[in-house]
Amino acid sequence: MPQSNAGDLALADKVVKDEKEWRKELTPMQYAVLREKATERPYTGEYEKTKTPGTYMCAGCGQPLFESDSKFNSGCGWPSFTQPLGEANVAEKSDSTHGMVRTEVLCSKCDGHLGHVFNDGPGENGLRYCINSAALNLKPK
Repeated sequence: MPQSNAGDLALADKVVKDEKEWRKELTPMQYAVLREKATERPYTGEYEKTKTPGTYMCAGCGQPLFESDSKFNSGCGWPSFTQPLGEANVAEKSDSTHGMVRTEVLCSKCDGHLGHVFNDGPGENGLRYCINSAALNLKPK
């Protein structure tokens, strides 16, 4: 039986840059969020209230992450989504910083920090992907 090289393909598709390259390509806020795991202040992000139809892409590498159809107003101060565009587009990691246990959401292509996912959302899966605007670029339909 032939060996699968899916793992090799995934590694080949990874975006890997050094700190200098990331700093050159990203705004200071994008760098702080995507590379240093910072969080925007609530209600200050560009996409928090946006209702424009389209696809939200990773600001670091351009990978499609969320569709506007899954965006909802959670009232939390950050853009919120019920689900990612595809399970392979985001990665999740346990985050025990700031004295709490949460699930961090990362871009699976560049490992950029996007935000966190919580179990208090609407819809069938009950999830709320709470994402920093600085981690996103909206590609309108």
